[in-house]
Amino acid sequence: MMESIPCFWMRGGTSKAGCFMESDLPESVTEQNDILCRIYGSDDPSGRQINGMGGGTSTTSKAMIVGKRPGEKNAVNYTFCQVETSVNAVDRKGNCGNISSAVGPFAIENGLVDEITEPMTDVTIFNTNTQKTIVSHVPVKNGKVVYDGNFAISGVPGTGARIQLDFLSPGGAVTGKLLPTGNTKDIIDVPGYGAVEISVVDAGNPLVFVRAKDLGLTGQELPAQIDSDPELLRRMLAIREATAVLIGLAKDMDDARHNSQAVPKFCFIAPPAEYTNLQGQQVPVQQIDILARMLSMGKLHPVLAITGGICIGVAAKIPGTLVYEITERCADKDELNIGHCSGVLSVSANVENNHGEIQALNGTVYRTARVLMKGNVELS
Repeated sequence: MMESIPCFWMRGGTSKAGCFMESDLPESVTEQNDILCRIYGSDDPSGRQINGMGGGTSTTSKAMIVGKRPGEKNAVNYTFCQVETSVNAVDRKGNCGNISSAVGPFAIENGLVDEITEPMTDVTIFNTNTQKTIVSHVPVKNGKVVYDGNFAISGVPGTGARIQLDFLSPGGAVTGKLLPTGNTKDIIDVPGYGAVEISVVDAGNPLVFVRAKDLGLTGQELPAQIDSDPELLRRMLAIREATAVLIGLAKDMDDARHNSQAVPKFCFIAPPAEYTNLQGQQVPVQQIDILARMLSMGKLHPVLAITGGICIGVAAKIPGTLVYEITERCADKDELNIGHCSGVLSVSANVENNHGEIQALNGTVYRTARVLMKGNVELS
């Protein structure tokens, strides 16, 4: 029986994860999941993960597994794992864009990259969760990853070296379709809550979009306002669960509640407006093109998931979606500025319409990453 496993702990964007070499783990996914739950201390009804390495939140209870991609230069396979905080369960249905930013540096640090070039080494990342490819442009000097720099991202104190992530052909990452329902908008009947108009777009990860005003909200809300309202959260989660059934990710609401908690993501959106972020700073209306707030594992995300940002950027280029209704005036901009709880995320997206067939060609974001710990993690 394994007693300890080599591990890095890394921050990628606004998330943290235990980072493991594929070769250091058993091949069985069931065994891998059991090991991760033991490492993170997930069998903790309080959700604090006090007996493990998990941080008791969705953004600090993540893992990535990386291995060399055979026959391809500077290429790795990467599996993302969302480890539950209060029960022994791991969700592998979607990817995490923030943690994706740590994959390239981790691969270089662990000798998985064949040729290191300066000042930038490109690492091709195949995400096994979504069967999609990401190209990570990692700063290097003297053969080593550069982590220090002057690039700042909302939600992370200080600055770091800028890592560019290009998400190639992000459409249909989980469902196989950019528009999983075939429509830019749908009206669904949510059990216990009635009809609501939604847009479902799958780019990077599938998101279900709802107008903030349809929930009695402004889009300027912060986590404390949403997380302290259990009935509002229940309504949002019910919409998410009904959408999971609609797009074939769950057979019924209960199945969605227990077996598809990570996807689809729920996101409410609103036109730009000035607001105060989590750091107490005013975000001027001139700096943003759309307000967006996402749920993550049943609570309001304190930042904005990178795959969520990619999906919003793509949805903004698809006429007819709820996102496009707000951002139509920005259709020709190179970057879309999304106002979230911690500040602003800028994303780029290229979408093509070939005789009525809409394709997402790519989406680009910029992140920072750093190593927090190298060593072995003990199994309980």
